[in-house]
Amino acid sequence: MHDTTHDTTQDIKHDTTSDSTHDARAAAASPAGAPPAGAPSAGASPPAPARGAALEVAGVPTADRARVDGLHVDGTAIVYRLYDVGYEIALDRALDLLAASAPERVRPVRGEAQALQIRNPPVTVILGHERVTLGGAPFPVEVSARLFDFGVVSLRARVELPPRLAWGEFVALGSALDTGAPLAPLFAHHLRLLTERVAAAVERPGVAEQAEDYIVYRVGRLTDGAGAPVAPARLGDADVVPLLLNETRPLSADARRELLPHRFSYYEDDLAILTWDNALVVEPREHDADVQFILEFANAQLLELRYYDARLDAELPAMYDRIAALRRGGGRSLVRNRYAGLLGALQAQVADSTEIVERVENALKVTDDVYLARVYSAALEIFRARAWRAGIDRKLAIVRETYAMLNGEAQATRAEVLEAAIVLLIVLEIVMALVWE
Repeated sequence: MHDTTHDTTQDIKHDTTSDSTHDARAAAASPAGAPPAGAPSAGASPPAPARGAALEVAGVPTADRARVDGLHVDGTAIVYRLYDVGYEIALDRALDLLAASAPERVRPVRGEAQALQIRNPPVTVILGHERVTLGGAPFPVEVSARLFDFGVVSLRARVELPPRLAWGEFVALGSALDTGAPLAPLFAHHLRLLTERVAAAVERPGVAEQAEDYIVYRVGRLTDGAGAPVAPARLGDADVVPLLLNETRPLSADARRELLPHRFSYYEDDLAILTWDNALVVEPREHDADVQFILEFANAQLLELRYYDARLDAELPAMYDRIAALRRGGGRSLVRNRYAGLLGALQAQVADSTEIVERVENALKVTDDVYLARVYSAALEIFRARAWRAGIDRKLAIVRETYAMLNGEAQATRAEVLEAAIVLLIVLEIVMALVWE
C-alpha cells in the first residue's frame, strides 16, 4: 500500500501481496536482507551436525561465541499467515459449522492475563497434519486456525523440529522457514477449505489481497553439551541476531540496542524477544502459549488496520474521479441532487471503516501494566499500530470533508433554486396584477 498521505506505509511488514514490502521491512528492521551464509534452501541437503558449530556462530561476535557453543534446543517453529476473509465472522455460527473438528474458544491462562479483557474470544480449530520439506528433510506440521470476529482468519503451521538441535541448526531451519516458500501451498489449500466451511458465518465474504506473516520460534528447553539445563538469560542479543534479524555479520552494539529493544522475562526460565516479523519465545511449560496468543492477536489487529488503510487509499482517487465525472456531466439539476449517490457511498464508507476499526481496537483491552500487557503494548509499538490508525483517521477526515463540501454545494444549489422560485412567483404575481388592472 502506497499513499502520499501515509508515510508509515514505507515500514510495513513482509506480506505476500508485494515484493516491495520485503524491501520496506529490510530497511526498517535490518541493514542487510541477505539470507545467512550457509543457511539451507528448500532444495538443499539438511544441515549436518558437523556444520552446526559453524552455523551457530555466524553473525555472533567472537567474544560472545562461547555462550552459544554447545547450546542445544528442543523446540518448534509456529508460522502464522493471517487473512481478511470478510467484514465480520459470527463466531457462534462458526463454532457450529466447525463442530466436527472440535473447535474451542481460547483465552490466555496466566494469572496476570486478567489484565487483558477479550470481548469476544476467537475460535481455534485444528485443521489437520501435513509434512513440509526443509533443507531436503521432511518435518511434521500441525495446521490449525484461529477465527476473529472482525473478519480475520489466522492459519498456523506448527513445525515440529528434531530434539536437541544445535543452535546453528535451529537458526538454519528458521532461515528456511522465514522465506515463506515451503508453506505457501499448504496455507493456500487450507484457506480455501476453511473459507468454504465457514462461509455461512461470514458477512460480506471475500479474501483481501493483504496478508500478514509472522513466525514464533518456540523453545521448550535449552541445554548444554552435557544435557544440563541452560537459563534463557544466557542468550544475549548478539546470539539471537542470526535467527531474528537474519544477519550473518556481527552487528554493532548500537544496532543491537535499536533493533532488539523488546526483551521480556517473567520467570527465571522464560524469555520473550520480539521483533518486526518474528519472535523468540522460551517457555518450558508446554501448555502456556499466552505470549503467542498475544502476538497473534496483535498481528490480526495490524492486518485489519492495513486492510482499511489500503481500502481508503483506493477510495480517495476513485472519489475524486466520480466528483469530476459528475461535474462534467452537465449543469446543476433543479429537481435532484446530482451528488446524492456519491454522498450515500461516502457516508457508508466512513461508517463501515470507523465501526470496524473501533471494533478491532476494542477487541482486546489492557487494564494493568503486567507481563502480558507489556508484551501486547510492545507488539503494537513494533507494528506501529498508532501510526496506521493515524493514517486511517487522516483519510477518513478527507472523506468527511469532501462529504461536507459536496453536501454544502448541494444545499447551496437547492437554496438558489428556492430563491429563483420565490422571485419567479413574485414576478408572476406582479404580472397577473397588472393584467387584471
